[in-house]
Amino acid sequence: MKRLLSILSLFTLLSVNAQWKVNYDKEDLFIQEDEKRLSWGYFIGLNQFNFKIEPKYDYGEGKRNTEFAPAIDEKGKFLVTSEPRIGFTAGLMGKLRINDYFDVWLQPGIQLTERILHFENLEYDSRVSDNEANATRKIKSSYVDVPIFIQLHGDRWFNTRPYIQAGVGYAYNIESQEKSEEDNSGGTFRMIANNFNWQAEAGISIYFRRFKLTPSIKGIFFLNDELVPDKDDSPSVWANSMSSLKTRAVVFSLKFE
Repeated sequence: MKRLLSILSLFTLLSVNAQWKVNYDKEDLFIQEDEKRLSWGYFIGLNQFNFKIEPKYDYGEGKRNTEFAPAIDEKGKFLVTSEPRIGFTAGLMGKLRINDYFDVWLQPGIQLTERILHFENLEYDSRVSDNEANATRKIKSSYVDVPIFIQLHGDRWFNTRPYIQAGVGYAYNIESQEKSEEDNSGGTFRMIANNFNWQAEAGISIYFRRFKLTPSIKGIFFLNDELVPDKDDSPSVWANSMSSLKTRAVVFSLKFE
């Protein structure tokens, strides 16, 4: 997250700096694209999704209660961790031009990703064998993501144009397993299918004679809890050891217009 904030700060500085630069009579390329009221494009890229996990705990009378805290050891360490993996992203873009500095963007796409949850707390329930099948859960997700953005961009500078944008989105997880009758006792980790998020992005558009290429980096932050609890009679070392599970992601994209 610190890397993302650093990169966003760099893009912001470049955007502000571009306001005070001139093109030194260099020819502006593909200028007609910026003047269109409506335009479209597509993007492809890589993503890294991870979970923000909140443990379930209850310290009654100052003592650790293992019934409610099966994922916290005696030293207070949370024993459930998330391992991110690199995934793939692709989608379409539609732009509505407001004026020379503001645009509205709709960017529907799909985010294919995988995360691995590691459970080091199996010893707290005698019903669960301490083996690889119980200690990990591979969470594959396919989010159909539909965000809408307000974009602020600077003036051209040597056929480049920096921007920042922010917005909100809806994401449907095709592989959520939300309605599955099986829970973690049968090896199925269930998540909410319908999700909402906010997103922030920065990038620099590079103009060529026939197209515009835009490298960008984006942060995605889910607003809702995605966790579906296990059944009451299931061991509490998996989903029932957490109070909430929220997605955080970084996406690098190349946009073509």
